[in-house]
Amino acid sequence: MVTIAVTAEGADEPRIAVSPETVKKLTGLGAKVRVEAGAGARSRFSDDALKAAGAEIAATAAETLSGADILLKVRRPSADEIKQLKPAALVGALLDPFDKPGLEPIVATGASLFSMEFVPRITRAQSMDVLSSQANLAGYKAVVDAASAFGQALPMMMTAAGTVPAAKLFIMGVGVAGLQAIATARRLGAIVSATDVRPATKEQVASLGAKFIAVEDEEFKQAQTAAGYAKPMSAEYQAKQAELIASHIKNQDIVITTALIPGRPAPKLVSAAMLASMKPGSVIVDLAAERGGNVEGTVPGETVEVSGVKIVGPLNLAGTVPVNASSLYAKNLLAFLDLFFDKKDKSFNVNWDDEIVRGTLIAKDGKIVHPNLASQPAA
Repeated sequence: MVTIAVTAEGADEPRIAVSPETVKKLTGLGAKVRVEAGAGARSRFSDDALKAAGAEIAATAAETLSGADILLKVRRPSADEIKQLKPAALVGALLDPFDKPGLEPIVATGASLFSMEFVPRITRAQSMDVLSSQANLAGYKAVVDAASAFGQALPMMMTAAGTVPAAKLFIMGVGVAGLQAIATARRLGAIVSATDVRPATKEQVASLGAKFIAVEDEEFKQAQTAAGYAKPMSAEYQAKQAELIASHIKNQDIVITTALIPGRPAPKLVSAAMLASMKPGSVIVDLAAERGGNVEGTVPGETVEVSGVKIVGPLNLAGTVPVNASSLYAKNLLAFLDLFFDKKDKSFNVNWDDEIVRGTLIAKDGKIVHPNLASQPAA
């Protein structure tokens, strides 16, 4: 029987890699699930609830890890944690693979490391798409937090004492988080506009009732990779786009930036000059704060004021709604592990040639194997 270990995360990570629902389904597949005591407390998954679903509760992390075949985490585990597993164990987590410091020691353990950020964006893998499930929540929470920081009402209100105008809200970067931010802001009654360099997003923005803002030239029409990510744009395009955005942003009450390119620092979208042009009391929520931020003046993990504009630089925004975030993340991992189980005899076998397995595997047998990390040194 395969043993799956789940240990508590660090102090800054309230999420957990399993839920009572997924524990029940994993045990149904034929696995033993061992969870460290208290690991689910911050996601409101009590030890009793996990135990009732079929999990074995271990008193310490060491007991949880000892001899396990698989380790499921939210954040990257340490090499010491992995060494307590069986030799050549499997590890599934958000390994932050482009962040080199700390990656080599866990590669050197010889474990098969699956980075959930690399789940291929194909139809068969949609239920495993961790980035989308967490970004959805981040987009929602960004609008809620922005509305709270703004200190004014978002919808238009007509009262006997006069009319309260609707707030203007601008979304920069229309991926999963951006689309959810648009939908949430619209539900709250704001006047919403959005921008992105990918042409496919124009129709998506319009379908949610927002106005699309972009320089739509020939470069814009080619600004998307086959995987659906934004391409880096030329300096000429960036200058034209910046001019358009500058004229638009000065009239906005709330701005939410979400632009990220995998493996690169976050692109700077809002300059100091743009900040200076905005109305005092305006709010920016920078969802790219963990990667340096889209806004000049963003301080990761803090809220600062620049030129009268409040800049919120949240870290792990999905983690601020840990019950939902953990539930969705756990389901992503369940769908991924389901690839490895034979439903008839409940045996466990990894098909190393599977497209999803190959796309997600970053290291095996002490070597980095993912082509996107080819420039990283082998262990």
